Amino acid sequence: MTEGPDAAVAALRAGQLVILPTETVYGLAADAGNADAVARIFEAKGRPRFNPLIAHIADVGAAGAIAVFDDAARKLATAFWPGPLTIVAPVRPGDRVCDLARAGLDSVAVRVPGHPLARALLRAFGGPVVAPSANRSGRPSPTTFADAVEETGASAAAALDGGPCSVGVESTVVSVLGGRVALLRPGAVTRDQIEALVGPLETSDHGHRSPGRLTTHYAPDAPVRIDALDGPRPGEILLGFGPGVGEARWSLSVSGDPREAAANLFRLLREADREHPAGIAVASVPMAGLGEAINDRLRRAAGFVG
Repeated sequence: MTEGPDAAVAALRAGQLVILPTETVYGLAADAGNADAVARIFEAKGRPRFNPLIAHIADVGAAGAIAVFDDAARKLATAFWPGPLTIVAPVRPGDRVCDLARAGLDSVAVRVPGHPLARALLRAFGGPVVAPSANRSGRPSPTTFADAVEETGASAAAALDGGPCSVGVESTVVSVLGGRVALLRPGAVTRDQIEALVGPLETSDHGHRSPGRLTTHYAPDAPVRIDALDGPRPGEILLGFGPGVGEARWSLSVSGDPREAAANLFRLLREADREHPAGIAVASVPMAGLGEAINDRLRRAAGFVG
């Protein structure tokens, strides 16, 4: 495995995989139009092929080549790109994002990442790149270079170290289909922020069009117990939230800051799992704002969400 932007671009053009930093989590990237390369992602992750992938693009202008955007989609892209928002829209005819990457759907998930290294790579490559989290399927997403390499580095021809991920949970996913805007997956861009721009979000039956919606997802080997109001049970490690809740070493945020908790979530799940505990207990995190995304990931880590 080699490192550096030039090596990464060459690897993508050769149909190989690349470990790519984004502001949300590290991704395992491939040319979105190369079905053979996309298949290598599924093989490396052990990922079910019915789960669609996000096409990452360099800028808002590139979206028009692969997706049909309505007024709501354009408003969202203008407000939140580059950044942790994915828009699911009707796919434009062509082979820019292959059928396998879209899970055979007539829609495509698109995002402009905020990480400067990711955007530099996308500009140099000149096309969309799919980059699901660089972990084995169902495992906690990697938010550090070392964790990404540990998980799927053996399958990558090149890797870019962009430092720790600043957001720490995957992007918010919204669909703009049939004139309706709906939240498919909560993330760092909150429901309130989106609704302030496009009005109330509708209930959607398009959940299958979003990545990251498996019942058991982001899960460590140790069982996860959420809303652990009784504290840790024998053999458990408690991931605290807020002042005085558990040990500072294992706190998602001692001050009770949801953004800090999101950035620490997957790293602490991984670090706790390396201790081989009987279980990982997690203190209650309020649902407001970014808490909706944190609780979504925790419920999936515990296997509670369909």
